[in-house]
Amino acid sequence: MSTESPTSYPFPWTPPMEVPQGLRGLREKALVDVRLPSGDTAVMVTRYKDVRKLFADERLSKNIARPGVARISADNELFVDPLIDADPPDHTRMRGLVTRAFTARRIELLRPYAQSVTDELLDEMAAGPRPVDLNEALAFPLPILVICKLLGIPPEDRNRFRRLVDGFLSVTKLAPAEVEECRTGLWNYLVELIAYKRGHPSDDLIGALIKVRDEDDNRLSEHELHFWTQSLLIAGYVTTASQIGTGTAVLLHRQDLVEEIRADYSLVPSAVEELLRTQVMGSSIGTLRYALTDIELSDGTVIRSGSSVLLSEESANMDETVFSDPFTLDIRRKENHHMTFGAGIHYCVGAALARMELQVATETLLRRFPGIRLAVPGEDLPRGLGGFMEGFSDIPVTW
Repeated sequence: MSTESPTSYPFPWTPPMEVPQGLRGLREKALVDVRLPSGDTAVMVTRYKDVRKLFADERLSKNIARPGVARISADNELFVDPLIDADPPDHTRMRGLVTRAFTARRIELLRPYAQSVTDELLDEMAAGPRPVDLNEALAFPLPILVICKLLGIPPEDRNRFRRLVDGFLSVTKLAPAEVEECRTGLWNYLVELIAYKRGHPSDDLIGALIKVRDEDDNRLSEHELHFWTQSLLIAGYVTTASQIGTGTAVLLHRQDLVEEIRADYSLVPSAVEELLRTQVMGSSIGTLRYALTDIELSDGTVIRSGSSVLLSEESANMDETVFSDPFTLDIRRKENHHMTFGAGIHYCVGAALARMELQVATETLLRRFPGIRLAVPGEDLPRGLGGFMEGFSDIPVTW
């Protein structure tokens, strides 16, 4: 650690539509000391080359359920589970089993369903009053319904688990008792659902994971089955929902970019990737790691053994040595190898699902509502602070 006072992290969104000012010039140092919402300190890795390499470095442990590791929140253990080893070889085994059920074919078969859900949601939006909160009209219902379909969760339960997931992901927003109620409620809900599905086999992702658990020689433990089901539910819902809402808000704030897409809808995939690169919905607070030994970075800087470490995806995405004019939103950007989904053995298993939903939502919304615009200045949109995601809590739009 240096003698300088740690910088508070996550960086504040001021102004709310812009990339946080804390990211400018951050890569002048390979490591930066930061103070987390819990009050604990960690070192942040800032440069693209180092971040990408360390995602695959087994000297940096993802198993943070150990004494001495910094905590993200003082009130919530978040993803700490002492019964889950998030490092190889256990992680490799579990990820391989989950990936077998979470196939690209299964995701692509969901595209027509995602399209039909989007169409129905936008029909309801068109028939309702204006302005409307885009979060409630599209951004949150779409990924909730898609992940329900994928996992095999009854769609009528979506509001129930949305509340539970919101509490599960609280950093400073909820009191500890409320956090614990949500964490316990979510786990118990999934225990009941998995027990039901064991007696009623189904062709969905939970059904496939149950089959892996019960029939595979290299099977998941019962706890791992529940943990991974919970993880897929959370990852497949809240991050995508936040990105749909905040990414669309950024586009609507830039009507020049909207018109550019409307003139050529083949730009939607690259626009989605650029919005992912700028990470408008949050920080890299979930990349907390623990250094098992000294680790030397590309410039000779050393992460000391026993350090708590954050791999800053958003700083890597602004690395001037990798991305030309990185603080400019360029929807035509080529070779956009951003780090938003991580890398290596910890690359997000739901990346294909998120991309599909983002593309469907963005293109369908712009086609369906030619005159759609923000109903308030973009600078006035409120950030949803205190949670794992920091997207806009309310996005009023009209047309």
